[in-house]
Amino acid sequence: MQLIQDPFEMTSWSAAQRRQGLRIGFVPTMGALHAGHLDLVGRALAQFDVVATSIFVNPLQFNDPQDFSSYPLRPEEDRGLLEGAGCNVLFAPTQDLLFAHHHQKDYELGGLDSHWEGPQRPGHFQGVVNVVDRLFGCVRPDGACFGMKDRQQLAIIQWVTKNLRWPIDIIPCPTVREPDGLAMSSRNIKLSPSQRTAAPALYRALKAIEVNSNDMPLGECMHLGRLELDKEPGIRLEYLGIADAETMQPCAAWPDHGEVIAMIAAQLGTVRLIDNLTIRRG
Repeated sequence: MQLIQDPFEMTSWSAAQRRQGLRIGFVPTMGALHAGHLDLVGRALAQFDVVATSIFVNPLQFNDPQDFSSYPLRPEEDRGLLEGAGCNVLFAPTQDLLFAHHHQKDYELGGLDSHWEGPQRPGHFQGVVNVVDRLFGCVRPDGACFGMKDRQQLAIIQWVTKNLRWPIDIIPCPTVREPDGLAMSSRNIKLSPSQRTAAPALYRALKAIEVNSNDMPLGECMHLGRLELDKEPGIRLEYLGIADAETMQPCAAWPDHGEVIAMIAAQLGTVRLIDNLTIRRG
């Protein structure tokens, strides 16, 4: 596996692949890799001729400087995992190199940031799209794989890609979970043993909503979800609700048809976790 840090060298690598008629898949990450990231790499390898993975901890998407400074970094371990997964190139630029010729922009997000993570983390999605735009410009992939755990982020990237006519296929990939249902996340390693025991309650709350969604009104399903969370007093709920899968607007009642997303965010001590489940109606 090749390691590239310079954006111009990354672009040159991509151009060389294209001259050979190869299609490029891309997996953007912030490092601290786990099986969920490696699943994305595997899915990219199955669909493209070569795969690039980036590791860049994006300061623009952190609201809390402490959260940014404490984000787990394991560069050597991550590199070994990517090599073992069959990744062709690791793009690991420094902040100075990545943004040397890039001015921060204010993107139209189609109102998809108006609820859920948007109010909780002001400016977060602008930071995400700024760095994704820059990474896409360096890697120039044919397609990019994004996990569905960050469902609102995925919806925003899909919308911006379509709105700005970026010639890139955005490929949603299923959330990878631990055996007890906890969504895999780089932040999970920061959980204490007792917090780790409590954390799967987020998934249980979502499942309680999902399995009753055809038989109960939305409000009653929400109540069942909260009852699951109440079993773990160490969980501080930030939000739990149902979003329209296209607009990310909150739903007050179950629609007759289509997809909705059960959304949750909660704090366990200093660790913030998010999760979601897709619910299909009709």
